[in-house]
Parts: sequence; C-alpha cells; structure tokens
Amino acid sequence: MLPLARALTVLLLAVLGLALLLSGEAWAANGAYAVDATDISELGSCKLESWWSRATNTDFSAVANPSCVVDLGRPFELTLQANRARADGDWSTTLSPKLKTVLVPTAIGQFGLAIEAGGSYDAASGNNTVAFVTLPATYRLSETMRVNLNAGWLWDRAVDQHYLSYGVGFDWKFTDTLQLTLEGFGLSGAPDDSAGKIRPRAQAGVRWRPNEIFSMDLIVGHNITGESARWITLGTTVRFPEAFK
Repeated sequence: MLPLARALTVLLLAVLGLALLLSGEAWAANGAYAVDATDISELGSCKLESWWSRATNTDFSAVANPSCVVDLGRPFELTLQANRARADGDWSTTLSPKLKTVLVPTAIGQFGLAIEAGGSYDAASGNNTVAFVTLPATYRLSETMRVNLNAGWLWDRAVDQHYLSYGVGFDWKFTDTLQLTLEGFGLSGAPDDSAGKIRPRAQAGVRWRPNEIFSMDLIVGHNITGESARWITLGTTVRFPEAFK
C-alpha cells in the first residue's frame, strides 16, 4: 500500500475512534449511509434505494429513494427521497430532492470530487424545511478500499440555523459479495443550549451484493440529533443499468 494510503487509513481510523468516544454511541443517519462517495451511476441508468429504520425508543423511519442519471450538458444524478417517520409519537412525511454531478473522476491513488445540492419539503405543513450543499471527495486506496470525505453547508429553516456538515467514511470490499462501511459524521454550529447540541456520531454497516442488480445493507447506529436510542437499519437497492438508453 502507498505511504499516503497508509497515512489516510490511520487518520480515518483515528477520526472514527474519536467520533465514537465523543458521541458515546453509533447512529443511523439521514439515509442508509450518511457519508457520500464521489461517484454516480452510469448515464441512462436508474436505481431504487429503500430502507427501514427502527429505534429502541419506538421511533421509526421508512424511506424510498429513486434516482436516475441524466444528461444536462454533463451527467447529473437526480434523486427524490420520500421519508415517512415517527418521532416522539408524532408522524411526518418529507420529500427531499437532490442534484449531484462529478467534477473530478476517482482513480486509484488520487482524489475525486463531486458537488451535490438539495433540500427537504414537509408534506404536512407545506414548508421547505432544509437546504444544503455538499462536496463529496473520494480517495481510492485500491480496487477494494476507499476513503470518503464530505464537507458542506446545511440550513435548517425551521429554526433559521446554519451548520457546517462533515463526514469521513471507509469502504472495504473484503469478499466478492460483501462490503464493510464505517462512518463518522456530524454538524457544527449548533446553539450552545444542551438541547440543541449536535455531537459527532458514527455508524457501521455491511453490504451484501450478490450481483450487479441487487444489494442489501444492515446498519447499526444512533440518531444525529442526540437521543440515546439505538437504531437498526435494513436497506435494499435495485439497479436498472439501461433504464432509458
């Protein structure tokens, strides 16, 4: 392994360990995985991601996340996430569109870079609740290992609060069909009051991908907003390689 690759791996494990110590917990994020990679799917392809999350305090989330890659002068991945959730006994439905494109392709031994932007819409209140921009960067250590780094801006319009979002993740495909993912992530810029503090979190997941069409994820963790309940997430992805070629 290259010296830089070794250094990045050691740094990643240290950051993940620090995140776990600071949070005292692992967590489930705003999706099956919180830290995004640079890559998008092939032009003309689509996929349907879905996941089901349940916490020990009875909170619940069910998500459908369809996406397609289209030509808008360059390949863009268009996503519309629908989330039906229960928190503290209250139900909510949110729709979250997202647009993503690759600025620098990934390659072994060098960084790739993408940019994505989107928001969230509360179907019950009719309000636009969140806007965000994120820069996902990926460093490929080898054909089977990569490090993902995320940095961005998030605006919670409900409380008119701006945050710096961040994340670091490690993907390791350790067999032909199994992949391990470790992530540390969070938001900074939260209010000083204890109820509003958002601490770093971490989560771990295993992906089983028996073929190019289907995969399944099992993830354990905690919620980023700070409650102590433990979450478990089961997710699936179905891919349509030539949806509209």
